[in-house]
Amino acid sequence: MSISKRSALGLVRTSVGEQTVWALVGEASLGQMTTACITTLDLEAWPVDRTEVDRHVADVMSALEAYSSRRAETPGGASWLYVQHVPVRRLITQLVRKLLALSAWPEFAAAPGPVTLAPYEGLLGLRDSSSREYRAYTVTWSGVAYALGALAPHNPARSARLRKLTTLHPDSRLAGSSTPSVVSAAEVVALTWSSRHAQTLLPVLEELAGEGRSSVLVDLATDPVERCPAPAGGSITLCPAPSEAVTASGTVPGLRLDTEEPDGADGTAQVGVHTVRLDRLERLAAALLEGGGGCTQPSWRAVVRVEEWLQELLDAVRPHTVLLSNDTSPLGALAAHAAERHGATTVNVQHGAWIPESVAWPALHSRHIVVMGDRDVAPARSWVRHPKAEIHVLGQPRFDALAGLGREAQRRYLQKLFGADGERGPVRIAVWACQPFGPERLQAQADIILDGLKAAQGHWGLVIAPHPAQGGHVFDRLLRGDGRPPVAVADPRVGARGCLAGADAVVSVSSTCGIEAVLLDVPVLELDRPGDRTLGLAGQAVAHRCRTAADVTDALDLVSRGSARVPREARDAVCRWRGHSAADIAQLIIRQAEAGISHTDPIEHHPAGAESGVPRGEGATIR
Repeated sequence: MSISKRSALGLVRTSVGEQTVWALVGEASLGQMTTACITTLDLEAWPVDRTEVDRHVADVMSALEAYSSRRAETPGGASWLYVQHVPVRRLITQLVRKLLALSAWPEFAAAPGPVTLAPYEGLLGLRDSSSREYRAYTVTWSGVAYALGALAPHNPARSARLRKLTTLHPDSRLAGSSTPSVVSAAEVVALTWSSRHAQTLLPVLEELAGEGRSSVLVDLATDPVERCPAPAGGSITLCPAPSEAVTASGTVPGLRLDTEEPDGADGTAQVGVHTVRLDRLERLAAALLEGGGGCTQPSWRAVVRVEEWLQELLDAVRPHTVLLSNDTSPLGALAAHAAERHGATTVNVQHGAWIPESVAWPALHSRHIVVMGDRDVAPARSWVRHPKAEIHVLGQPRFDALAGLGREAQRRYLQKLFGADGERGPVRIAVWACQPFGPERLQAQADIILDGLKAAQGHWGLVIAPHPAQGGHVFDRLLRGDGRPPVAVADPRVGARGCLAGADAVVSVSSTCGIEAVLLDVPVLELDRPGDRTLGLAGQAVAHRCRTAADVTDALDLVSRGSARVPREARDAVCRWRGHSAADIAQLIIRQAEAGISHTDPIEHHPAGAESGVPRGEGATIR
């Protein structure tokens, strides 16, 4: 998705009587101003403290939950803010960032005051994103003024660009959904809405099939590229959800859209010097949830329709277990709630790496939480919401396939991308496990990587491996015309996993491919720019921390001289990988079913010298 870079607005100091007022005006008029002024683009670039942002976001979300969470519920009793917590929280994060940037600007800090909006500007807009489907919603500066109490009689809720995207039309390639009532009974229901979820869950279902256990795999994807492939064998039934349900749009009954307190006296939240009206936040959230954003950000109407379809499916299948790889985002939270209502045990398999500041919403709703490594136990314990939750350290099923990767074949593929054999192409090759960040952030990351490779000893080349959800057009601007260093782009269908085993080094910001490279003893460069959130691999001493191009050069020179192998204990902290995680999770599910209760005795292994009581065996359960 390509979105206009500039807002064409500026903020200027004015006054009403003796009170200072900050007005949003056309950016072109700033040149004639003699008073304090700044473009909104420059204001958004003002540095803010990430910890302070997170603290204020948590406070505002708590206040909004107490104020509004029960105003709208699904027929099954799930609160709108429980299901839609992640997209609303991300929207609130954008609001808080802008408010803190405004407070940090010295001119405003010296004379704070109310903000007047720009008439006719939408209150919600979009940020840049290279993702094909995911929409990076934001609050416009007029939306910020509205949240602080400004009147907006002529401002639409959504920008013109966002209004054009409000309604998604079902893709004809997604036809073929099953009627839930005709699906046969099965022991397990699993839910996926991305290719990565399918890679995580299918190995578990295949292990269950080998044990004679049947399952239904529900595919909720609204991007044809993300659809789950047909499973082999008859024990796994693929059941696509109706795309017209997931892409529906419409109003949110129960949330107050047309009425509000004149002065917002019924509820406010404080963000530094700014007082945010909760009734205004509720209206902004409702406007966000009216539009259908597909499976990643479904509208409220889509949530209600999917719940109805899912309840019919669970009634027909009668599973003892519902298996998830994301129980926090809207569809995952909805599925966990529906499973509990049906009396099914919920098992959530950690999909990606967790560090506190990289998780959109630190909440886990399932009964059983399967985590990748030892370091994930502590956050999982603090994030669980289920009163009887148990945590199991069993690795990551989609990593089981790493043992079968062909290093030589992948090396040949990398060399072929440069159109040269080993003698004429780059001597060493780094793979950048890319992610669907905005174009500006990707450009900044690319500049550091390319400058670092250019200065490194030896002849290095770079292969950019797109993320599965990433549009390929974004890479055209990242490639340098001088060919120094040589750069190639991998086929998105190959991705980083199809490259990393043949690489001399892998560069990652927060891609789980960095973890896969660690498990394969491929050196990892963790790009840690200001404002970017990493997986914390450098903090675990399994990756090189790179903040600048010089750091990249130094790390590559160390790689050229031969890097020390990462100790098994360090790898286990990140991911306990033995090649049989899928089988271990399948056995966990079988034990729950055979016991007839959603409770297991902990299996703990404490070798001599183990610290803090964290299990170190081949797989462990922690309560």
